[in-house]
Amino acid sequence: MNPYLITEPTCISFSGGRTSAYMLYQVLQANNGLPEDAIVCFANKGKEEEATLKFVNDCSVNWNVKINWVEFQDHEDPLQRYKNVTYETASRNGEPFEALIRKRNYLPNPVTRFCTSELKIRTMACFLKQTGLFDDCSKSELENASWIGLRYDEARRATKIADKRRIPLYTAGVTVADIAEFWDKQEFNLELPTYKGRTLAGNCDLCFLKPLNQVATLIAEKPERAIWWARMEALALASRPDGATFRKDRPNYASMLQFTNDQISLFDKDEDGIACFCGD
Repeated sequence: MNPYLITEPTCISFSGGRTSAYMLYQVLQANNGLPEDAIVCFANKGKEEEATLKFVNDCSVNWNVKINWVEFQDHEDPLQRYKNVTYETASRNGEPFEALIRKRNYLPNPVTRFCTSELKIRTMACFLKQTGLFDDCSKSELENASWIGLRYDEARRATKIADKRRIPLYTAGVTVADIAEFWDKQEFNLELPTYKGRTLAGNCDLCFLKPLNQVATLIAEKPERAIWWARMEALALASRPDGATFRKDRPNYASMLQFTNDQISLFDKDEDGIACFCGD
């Protein structure tokens, strides 16, 4: 059976990266377009690169497929904690992420990674409940009905997904080399560089789960990337009224920006990042 065939209500979680876009393309090819019981969602966190936002829009335009853009918003009604946006109106200065931090009154960290679950999973769940495509649309139901772009060479992450129908790229044996070959032949692409198959500035630009050397490189390339992250760490939150950090095992973002300006290297170039289900 073609792993890309959709036979039941399905949410295609589009992260904005090359891998999830490849998955969407294969779904469109296998089903002669997007089936009526399928919906594509892109949850914008406000800290994506402009190139990512353009890429999502390019996929929609070039493949003639509707991609629903949603963002977290703070609301007393849990079912209203999302809003619909477009490529033109999407947040570009971390507004949804900051709203969540202020609501929680503390920063996410490697142990408590509430940013993905709140900004992506629950935000999409709120939106999907309004569409009527799903009966309950709880977080667990959405997870069971969502397809995500995990490749065959991401076995460590794939083992956490019990229902392998949700990861058709893994089932189809698709690797990062297949993804690269596909995009080399397309008329448009994600205009962000890759290193060993990884898009360094993908997802949130300076995500605290990325290796320190990678974060430092991205700051050196564009120092203004660090401003929002440093500002979040400087907030007087309940957890640390004098300022908090996203991680305790590395310098804060303000320090990293200063190190970059001073051209000081304190980083292990071989450090691995922490796996995150924001996707590629």
